[in-house]
Amino acid sequence: MDSTAASKILQNFETSNVMATLQSLNLQELIHHPYFLGGTALIAVICLLMRWRVLLTLTLAISGFVWILSYTLARGTSLEGGGGNDALVFFVGGGAILVFLVIYLLFIRGE
Repeated sequence: MDSTAASKILQNFETSNVMATLQSLNLQELIHHPYFLGGTALIAVICLLMRWRVLLTLTLAISGFVWILSYTLARGTSLEGGGGNDALVFFVGGGAILVFLVIYLLFIRGE
């Protein structure tokens, strides 16, 4: 591989290109895509078998947060009328459970 091919590959990772890609992603499609689910499950199984606890926790936390965010955005989070919204309560409660699970897996649970 010569330097022009390497520079062409690295141009894909410029900040403007990365930001455009991230903005074009749709969480609803991502969380239900079979490759995302299969890749996440494969990474989790490999981490479980290799006893990579930090990477397993990170994988579960990111996929859990993406699912909670996808669910909340699909239901809508309007605060009109002053009352609580069920989707927003689910987001806050699910996020709190996810944070406590990550803290438990990383700091409290021993080998």
